[in-house]
Amino acid sequence: MKNIAFLFLMVCISGSLWAQGTFSGDLMMNMNFFQRDESIKASGNALYDNALSGSEGWLDLRYSINGFTFFARADAFDNSNLKNPVAPSTDFGLGAWSISKEVGDLNITVGSIYDQVGSGILFRSYEDRGLLIDNALMGIELKYKLTNNIMLKGFTGQQKNNNQVNNVRYAPVIKGFNAEGDFNVGKVHILPGIGVLNRTLDQTSMLAVTSTITAQAAENLQFYPRYNTYAFSAYNTLTYKNFSWYVEGAYKTHEAINVPGYDVPNAAAIDSAQSTMLIDKPGNVEYTSINYGKKGIALSLTGKRTQDFVMRTSPNETLLNGMMNWQPIVAVLRPERLMARYTPASQDISEMAGTANLTLSPNDVTNFTLTYTHINTLDNHELYREAYVDGFYQGLKSWIFQGGVQYMEYNILAYQSEGTNNNPIVYALTPFADITYRFTEKRSLRAEVQYMYTQQDWGSWLFALLEYDIAPKWSFTVSDMINTAPNKNLLENRNYANPPNNYYNIFVAYTKGPHRFSLAYVKQVDGINCSGGVCRYEPAFSGVKATLTSSF
Repeated sequence: MKNIAFLFLMVCISGSLWAQGTFSGDLMMNMNFFQRDESIKASGNALYDNALSGSEGWLDLRYSINGFTFFARADAFDNSNLKNPVAPSTDFGLGAWSISKEVGDLNITVGSIYDQVGSGILFRSYEDRGLLIDNALMGIELKYKLTNNIMLKGFTGQQKNNNQVNNVRYAPVIKGFNAEGDFNVGKVHILPGIGVLNRTLDQTSMLAVTSTITAQAAENLQFYPRYNTYAFSAYNTLTYKNFSWYVEGAYKTHEAINVPGYDVPNAAAIDSAQSTMLIDKPGNVEYTSINYGKKGIALSLTGKRTQDFVMRTSPNETLLNGMMNWQPIVAVLRPERLMARYTPASQDISEMAGTANLTLSPNDVTNFTLTYTHINTLDNHELYREAYVDGFYQGLKSWIFQGGVQYMEYNILAYQSEGTNNNPIVYALTPFADITYRFTEKRSLRAEVQYMYTQQDWGSWLFALLEYDIAPKWSFTVSDMINTAPNKNLLENRNYANPPNNYYNIFVAYTKGPHRFSLAYVKQVDGINCSGGVCRYEPAFSGVKATLTSSF
């Protein structure tokens, strides 16, 4: 709370100057009302048994004057299920703050720093409220415009520990340098860059690492850990007429990394109940994306190879904790409800991934998209396959048609720790159709239908949706997700005595100026929620969800 008082004092001191500056902000609030439903396992925890309701909110405030920019964000969690999906969490405080100043060609920022190097493979500090990721770098960053074509950047600090507000930090120290250019070479435009990162462990983190290594003595997995890890990257974007090419390579020096048991050389000798196993490895990533487009055709090719490139504040952190970077996802992220259930998260231990995406537009009202994605581990174990095609047509007055089909193979054992070694792959075929009818320029009705045929995981699903919009204020939606052919073996293994076949949703949203309100009654099956290739498990939900967003 001392930080809040400090920032409040600064705003008060500069209050007489407000008329000369710019003040803005935005508010986001979520409310959940938990309705117990034992049939879908939305029960048996404090959210449904005791709390019954919960909320989270974020208020951003920005003030700019005379080259200064002041930023503060208040975070509030009241019996929230975002931090722990099965338990209420309550906290309040200053979630982020920063002060920036432009001094000629130098920009100085102190406080919560959100930035990245290249695509984010080497370093990325960012916020994703849906997954409750906030790994801001708490420290100082300097940006210097060396010439009109060269920008230099340096930063140092500690990463925010998102398990608590008030800017509690992980103890290890992070330091980085980045240089980027912007040049024209004849008709070719290039944007080269290099990055360097150093992370230094604190004594407590090192003691935890050495304790784990000592416990691995019987399995002959001992080694000498290092306090310092160094990582380097080089990247470039090249553009020539209708062609663009991005390429990035990154390397990380030896350090202790946490790996699943089946990746350890002597895995057979290790107790399967042991949750943490450390090995000493360097790491590397190679990533590229090629795009070409002209009238009627667009082609993109994306590839990535990842080997032991784990970037965390310390080897002791797992899941979404202590992530210092973000690895681009190669697969196309599908917004369709059923396809989104099986989104392949980026892998930082072992991944060889490639995607080809072709769009054909024979005329102004028609286009077709074809996609193929192929992802394996480096030792050629299958992770993900997708073959996808869709078509879009709006040549009839008032009508818009879209339809397609996806074939998918998804290693649910690798991505979700479900399934078995003998049967790790989910095979699914999902046709879909989407039709929109516009009554007037402001009123439209959209119908969407998807059917996923699979004999693995939950079994087959049918999803149907109707959406009626009255622009720019109202939106009404009703949908149902039906488990048409349940996989009885899986449901029995998860102790579902008699699960329902229907998971329905009734939604209404109202927008007025900068304010948007929404209210939904939701029955949601458990599954994986992904954003940008980063995923987390969410249990089943039953109840009411309300949101408010506003800006000023």
